[in-house]
Amino acid sequence: MRAHELPPDVFDSLAAGRGGPGAIRALAAAQHSKHLLMLLGVVTEAEVAGAAQARLARHGYEVLTAVQRADRLAVDAVLRYPAVGAWAVRTLRGLRGGSPMPGAEPARLCAMAAAAAARAGMAAEVELGPAHGTVVLPSLGAAIISTSAATVFVSGGTAEVRSPGGRIKIPREPGRQARGWLPLRRIREGTLDVIVDDLDPFRMPAVSGLASRLNAREMIALEASVQQGWRLITAHHPSMAEEFHAAVTVIVPLITPPRGRVSSSSRETFGAIALSQPPDPYTCADTFVHEIQHLKLSALLDLCTLTKPDDGRTYYAPWRPDPRPLSGLLQGTYAYLGVCAFWRRERELAAATARARADAEYALWRQGITGAINTLSSSGKLTAAGVNFVKGMERTVSSWQDDPVPRAARDFARDEAQRHMVRWEQVNGPLPQ
Repeated sequence: MRAHELPPDVFDSLAAGRGGPGAIRALAAAQHSKHLLMLLGVVTEAEVAGAAQARLARHGYEVLTAVQRADRLAVDAVLRYPAVGAWAVRTLRGLRGGSPMPGAEPARLCAMAAAAAARAGMAAEVELGPAHGTVVLPSLGAAIISTSAATVFVSGGTAEVRSPGGRIKIPREPGRQARGWLPLRRIREGTLDVIVDDLDPFRMPAVSGLASRLNAREMIALEASVQQGWRLITAHHPSMAEEFHAAVTVIVPLITPPRGRVSSSSRETFGAIALSQPPDPYTCADTFVHEIQHLKLSALLDLCTLTKPDDGRTYYAPWRPDPRPLSGLLQGTYAYLGVCAFWRRERELAAATARARADAEYALWRQGITGAINTLSSSGKLTAAGVNFVKGMERTVSSWQDDPVPRAARDFARDEAQRHMVRWEQVNGPLPQ
């Protein structure tokens, strides 16, 4: 581990809505150190608290240490896995007296050690904690067992889960299914290579509406949509594609709502984005950009503070049905800054059938983020770094103000913004002053 500090030029680039793969790598390195600190915290706090699973947590930590000496990349692949961050946060919270999430137990560190040993092909015997019928190995998949206890054995490069009910081999080839083994599947397209996580209970616990295991038809549909969205973003937005490639390793499927679509990300799970089935390539690419912005800002907030402590005040966000704290307004503004940049480019490159949509989306979100930036700037609740960050966003949006927009798009943006504000006030009362 090392100290992490962003150079001023990287901070300024992120504030402008960009950053690039170099900034993503710096943020990802800080997140990796954060995971390492939390893992050590789980072990030490479990021992201090006298937790029943402290022995297993120490056992897992020692196995990880041994594997790391032989194959650092295998351990990194597991410890950087987004679900590991969520498990560590939830487990520490429980050890410190907070409300524990089911499964947020120190002994789960053994599953991470087993996954690392299996990846490295390093001889190991890892006793797992209570499995409740399913043994999930982060970044690999899950074994379905008939008992509540299991051990992972790795020998001669072969890994298997052993329990009183039998043995389940973990295939050497990632993504391959075997008797009793459910792999985490992947989506590949050109330079894109992401895991689809529909198994790990910690894949994104802060988000509701997680889809259960996708069947073959659902997986094929998601794969096709993601591949189409990726082809669009690489062809039209290479810099955004580079950021996505550097940041996102996991896609978490969400249940498709009756109307529209949903997507999300979480500060607990850097490297993962959640989305429902995208209806078209433009929506998929738009979602990629939106969630990448959230990932960047969430990781940045682990390095510097942009807003002062929440005092209960809430603010109007032109993309939400509910009032938002200032930190939430900042997150949304930054996400839509990226979305607006996406549609600004699509106005030049989109197929003729999507050109009107691009104009309308651009006009709507340029207007929305302009107002939101004014709210942020006048709130008096930004830190010095926060003021500089918002000024960076403001400079980007100001450079777009002279872009010509067709009258139909301007009218749409005006009318849609007005309708949103009216609906918001009907539910929440007068706009905050």
